[in-house]
Amino acid sequence: MGHSDISVAMNVYTQITFIDAEEELKRMEEFRKAQSEIEKKNEKPMSQKMFKAI
Repeated sequence: MGHSDISVAMNVYTQITFIDAEEELKRMEEFRKAQSEIEKKNEKPMSQKMFKAI
């Protein structure tokens, strides 16, 4: 990447990955809650296509 030290690259680029992962985990939790509610009502389950790959 052209940085003088690997810690510079790790601090810049891994921060984004951790934030993205945290947001994705929150979306998955919301999805599971919604899916649980739908299953209680015996409705058609939701698709998991709403999630992005990290």
